[in-house]
Amino acid sequence: MLLLIIAVIAIVLFNTLTMNSQQVEAEPLAMPEISDSAYYRLAGALTYKTISFNEDTPPDSAAFFGLHRFLAKSFPRVHQEMELTKISTYSLLYKWQGSDTSLKPVILMSHQDVVPVDEPTLADWEAGPFEGVMTDTHILGRGAMDDKSTLVAGLESAEMLLAEGFRPQRTIYFAFGHDEEIGGHNGANEIAKYLKNQGVEALVTLDEGGNLADGLVPGIEGSVALVNLAEKGYVSYKLRVETAGGHSSMPPSENTVGILAKAIVDLEENQLPYKMVSPLPQMLEALGPELPFTQRMAVANPWLFGPFILETVNAHTTTAPTIISGGVKDNVIPTVAEATVNFRILPGESIETVAAHIRETVHDTIQIEPLGFKTNPSRISSVESKGYTTLQTTIRGLFGDVPVIPGLVGGGTDARYFYDVSEDVYRFYPMRINKDNIGGFHGIDEKISKANYAEIIGFTYHFIRNIQ
Repeated sequence: MLLLIIAVIAIVLFNTLTMNSQQVEAEPLAMPEISDSAYYRLAGALTYKTISFNEDTPPDSAAFFGLHRFLAKSFPRVHQEMELTKISTYSLLYKWQGSDTSLKPVILMSHQDVVPVDEPTLADWEAGPFEGVMTDTHILGRGAMDDKSTLVAGLESAEMLLAEGFRPQRTIYFAFGHDEEIGGHNGANEIAKYLKNQGVEALVTLDEGGNLADGLVPGIEGSVALVNLAEKGYVSYKLRVETAGGHSSMPPSENTVGILAKAIVDLEENQLPYKMVSPLPQMLEALGPELPFTQRMAVANPWLFGPFILETVNAHTTTAPTIISGGVKDNVIPTVAEATVNFRILPGESIETVAAHIRETVHDTIQIEPLGFKTNPSRISSVESKGYTTLQTTIRGLFGDVPVIPGLVGGGTDARYFYDVSEDVYRFYPMRINKDNIGGFHGIDEKISKANYAEIIGFTYHFIRNIQ
């Protein structure tokens, strides 16, 4: 037993001490000069109520067309020198023709639409969510973080480069969908189909979904650049119970609401297992060497500390009951009760395996049905490609010794549609996320600092230059 303990300790220490940094050296990059007018242009874009409510509500044409006219007026060089195609009426695809048609193009993505604002929260906003207000330090409004800041920053960087006389060797596409917040089916999906029909085979696609995490990674005091290689899948299932109902004074042994409630509890208590699947090993290999010794020891030895690590990074298909309905009166047992349960699907699993899991877990009298938008997990992009290397050198050139860590995003992005037209698809813009502003995503008092917005412009500017 003593020899076994010594052997385990030796293996743990060896793995920990031989874990080498995956970070690359990069030449320092200077931030381009950003004029105050850039902040006004973002503020102006935030005044357009390009809201995606749900799949059954059509886009507000006045809001979207108003935003389109605003962009054309704000970025005249872009609109003079690039080819603009409208897809599905509201989505925008800009083509900046490169000088070398033998080189594979690059696609930069963002989305125009925003989520609605919960009316009772308006008093908690520093300024109206669609007023486009600026303070000395911030730009305020819905879309400041998700996702008009990256959209306008992309055009801002292109306008600057055109003013400098820059012409890319690789063709650059800017793809701006209009319905990302409700799944992107009519926007990014149709843009990707259009590009495929045009024979486009891109080197790399870049979208939202990764960020600069400031003080959010345990063990690292400063910033960490999270570049996500893939995203989980998405599906919601409706659980439906039908019974004869009856009078509440004579309840049956199993009534409608009780059956449904038990099904929800059973699903929450019997979730799909945690798994070490790609890209989690790549994430641990890059993160481990940047951590203090104790945390590094755990990350370097997943064979021993695996369960703790997997729970920490939420490495399983998650289960979240989100909607429940049933009943019409307090003394009537309902004949029908329904619940919606949302699942974010781990790579290696699928919509079908989730359905099988539900069937095995709940009572066989419960009906299940997939609802609305659904998608399997995306493919996983490489950490060995030119696209990823360029991201690393651009990030570290601009932000110094910030660790660049590949990962898996639990939410969904429009990027999922671009794997058929791009060698690799990554999710990253250097939006700074911290404990104070993370609630702005889809939440209250959304805003972005002027300093961070300037960083996003500078990053896009240099990424376009470096990817050539």
